Amino acid sequence: MNRTDRLYALVDELRAVAPRPRSARWFADRFEVSARTIERDISALQQSGVPIWAEPGRTGGYCIDRARSMSPLNFTVDEALAVAIALGKMDGTPFHSSATAALRKVVAGMHQDDASRATTLASRVRLLGDDEPTPPASEAFATALSSGSVLRLVYRDRAGQSTERDVEPLGYIGKESHWYLIGWCRLRNGVRAFRWDRIASASATGERPARRAFRPEDLEIPYGELRPLGIE
Repeated sequence: MNRTDRLYALVDELRAVAPRPRSARWFADRFEVSARTIERDISALQQSGVPIWAEPGRTGGYCIDRARSMSPLNFTVDEALAVAIALGKMDGTPFHSSATAALRKVVAGMHQDDASRATTLASRVRLLGDDEPTPPASEAFATALSSGSVLRLVYRDRAGQSTERDVEPLGYIGKESHWYLIGWCRLRNGVRAFRWDRIASASATGERPARRAFRPEDLEIPYGELRPLGIE
C-alpha cells in the first residue's frame, strides 16, 4: 500500500470507530509499517487540516471528529503546481499568510514522491513582480469578510488626510497592484472601497451586524472587468 492509499485508509478507519481511539501500534500492525511511520502520517493529516487528536492513557490513541473530517485531498502533480502558482500570486497581498499555510496543507496531504516532483517543478516557475515595498498586511483586513465583524479603520485618502470610521465588510475586489475592502461606511452612510495600503490601522469591534446585500456591479467601476473566483 502506498502512502496516499494509507492516508485515506487511516482517515476511513478513524471515522469508522469514532469517537473511540486507535493507537499508532494498531495502525502499524494493520498496515505493516512502523509506528513511527504512522505518527508521521498522522502529523501530515493534522497539518493538512484533518481534525485528529491524541487521547492519552493506556487505552488511548488517535481520535477524529467525524462531523468535521474528510479524506485527504489527492492532488496530482499538475494540480499542485497550479495551486502553487495561484497562491504564489498572493505574495504582497493581505492574504499572503493564509496562502502560505494553504500551500503547506496541499503538500502535506500529497504522496511524498508527488510532493517532491511538484516542488521540483515549482522551483522552475518565477512570478515577475515590481520593486515597490509591500506594506505590512493587516490580519483584520484579511479576516474581515469571514469574521463579519464591524471594523474600525483609520483610513488615509489620496491627499493623505486621515479619518476614523466604522465599516461593515461586504466583500473584496483585487487587481494585480492593489486590493480593496468593500464595505458599508457608517461615516459616509454608503458603500465605499478602501485600498488596503491606505488603511493605517484596522481593528475588529466585535459587533456583527446583519449582512447587507452586495452586488459588485453596483460599484460602477469605470474600467476593467470584474471576474468571480469561480468556486462552485
